[in-house]
Amino acid sequence: MIYTQESLQNLSYKVIGAAIEVHRELGPGLLESVYEKCLLKELEICGINCVSQVKIPISYKGLLIESDLKLDILIENILILELKAIECVLPVHEVQLMTYMNLLKVPKGLLINFNSTNLSKEGIKSIVNQHYRLLS
Repeated sequence: MIYTQESLQNLSYKVIGAAIEVHRELGPGLLESVYEKCLLKELEICGINCVSQVKIPISYKGLLIESDLKLDILIENILILELKAIECVLPVHEVQLMTYMNLLKVPKGLLINFNSTNLSKEGIKSIVNQHYRLLS
């Protein structure tokens, strides 16, 4: 499927809805890995194609470097989810997501912190990669 800004926005809304559903069922206070497994199941229920723990290739001076760098969830090769279950999201977490987005040439990412009392108001940060724009 070819994505436009509008279709990516719609996909983002669906993914956020799935994350909110997981948070509503489980609440805060669990391990990130638990939220990841439950979110993968919820995305499957919603019919959203995704893969977890995707290895990120590193190219250094034209050479492919082996690394253990992995992102949490890649949605339809166009949206990265970086999941957290921490007390406070720091700027370094946003930088981490943007770096993943740049390395994979992905236009959008969502940083989701399940350790929040109201996920929709304080637990989700959307990040747009200006280097990789979609069709309008």
